[in-house]
Amino acid sequence: MAASTITVRPSAIEIARATAAAIPSEVSTRPLLGILGVVTGAGLVTLAGRMLSLGLPDLKGHVGISFDDGAWLDSAFNASLMFIGPFTVYLGGLLGPRRILLFAAGVFTLTSAFLPFIHSYSLLVAALIVAGLTSGTFYPLTLTFALRNIPLRYLPFTIALYAVFVDGGVNIAPSLYGWYRDHLSWQWMFWNSAVLAPVMMICVYLGIPPSPPRKKSGPAPSFLGFLYLSTGLALIFAALQQGQRLDWWRSGVFNAGFWSGSFFLLCALVRRLRAPNPLVALPYLRQWNTILLGCLLFWFRFTLCTTIILIPQALAIRGFEADQIGPAIIWSAVPLLAVALTAALLLLRKLDPRLLFAVGLAGTAFAAWLCSEYSTVWAAENFYRTELLVGLGQAFAFIGLVGCVVLQAIFTGGLSRPEWALTFSAYFHVIRLFGGTAGAIYMGHFIAQREKVHSNLLGLHVTGGSWITEQNIRAMSAGLYAKSSGVVNASARAIDLVAARLRLQAYSLSLIDGFLLIAWSCACALIVIALLRRSPLNYGDLSAMQRIPSSRKESNP
Repeated sequence: MAASTITVRPSAIEIARATAAAIPSEVSTRPLLGILGVVTGAGLVTLAGRMLSLGLPDLKGHVGISFDDGAWLDSAFNASLMFIGPFTVYLGGLLGPRRILLFAAGVFTLTSAFLPFIHSYSLLVAALIVAGLTSGTFYPLTLTFALRNIPLRYLPFTIALYAVFVDGGVNIAPSLYGWYRDHLSWQWMFWNSAVLAPVMMICVYLGIPPSPPRKKSGPAPSFLGFLYLSTGLALIFAALQQGQRLDWWRSGVFNAGFWSGSFFLLCALVRRLRAPNPLVALPYLRQWNTILLGCLLFWFRFTLCTTIILIPQALAIRGFEADQIGPAIIWSAVPLLAVALTAALLLLRKLDPRLLFAVGLAGTAFAAWLCSEYSTVWAAENFYRTELLVGLGQAFAFIGLVGCVVLQAIFTGGLSRPEWALTFSAYFHVIRLFGGTAGAIYMGHFIAQREKVHSNLLGLHVTGGSWITEQNIRAMSAGLYAKSSGVVNASARAIDLVAARLRLQAYSLSLIDGFLLIAWSCACALIVIALLRRSPLNYGDLSAMQRIPSSRKESNP
């Protein structure tokens, strides 16, 4: 009888020990500069995307284009981010992060410097595509490099720094753009990136060593497979972002983008089945916590609609500008650094990151519930308290989420093989982009539909022949008569004012529904967090594990 071969799979703790042995036990200047560079890049691309959204009206006025044409500017940038995300896996596997980041940051700097001088619409779209393609490489390579080059006891502080740059980029953008427009010019929405990107390049140049040449073993990486996947995701992404404006399935442009993107995804699937790519390890993603963490990242990006959409729109309908909206949003960034460092210390003291994530989401839900008391008389000052709580909640939730993702990468061996690390990073990058856009799209659609419902319900009580309606119109007509051409004109203006008040109240009620939706979505996400499996070790255990071998070496000369 032939002896059967039994393959013993290493346990999660054995994998963690191997990872701890492979990661440097002491921090040095070069990796520290490299981590600062890639984290700065992640924050920079977040800030650039936010600044573009805020400055879109000024940019449209500068070029002289309509609302419909201007809507494609934001999509050109964001769809390019989506395209380059999976493709960075291919480029990173072939060239290494240093070459990609230096080249991409250099092109991004030049593009950002010249963007304000472009007056042609087609050239502006092309330049924004280049800016998206180059800056989109910053994010996927961030955690991959950090996890391979920072001692385990400094990992929580790396995650905290990452949260400060990324979350801070979202929250300081309105105030920064408002200050630029009032004191300098709107062009600084682009020049801001042109100034910061060279700083990132210096850190990357000094902190990331050149990658060794790739060994030619096994099948060659498939260029076409990545091209099909990236093109499909970018087309679907652009179609979804324009869906609300184009009226979804009733639009030929939306159908063309969605179905052509689906076709390219099908091509990528067929290519995958016929010739598996050595740089992609899809079976590695088939793990319970990995799938749930992807869902939670999607969920978390939706909760950011509180500071990105709901509060800015609640103030914008009152006529507030960016510099007046900014002080309300920036309160969520005020406690960010202190909260991030506190969270890092808690992780080192063996706090489960799932608990940190849950506490953060609970705080975000409570802040959204407080915001549901909103009325049309609120100003920026009314949001200071709730935005401070939102900042606390989002910081804890973000660090807890990234902490869970990093532990999942460590205990599943994600750092032991380059293809696993690249696949893991690209998976969360794609979900991050789709989560943010899908959340914003759904929230915009939700508010539009709820506004119609509230307009209809309020309109039932404002009807011709009602003595209350007639009395209000007569009173306003009398007040407007002195500045009108006659009684008929004064009555028409009074009716318009009643209709405007009706729209304002309906929109306000729809925003309240949006705040309540955020609160309930956070409550549902808490259930998903409870389904996450506990990691075998926490950050405190990992830190102690890496210090033990070094102490033994010192005691045994």
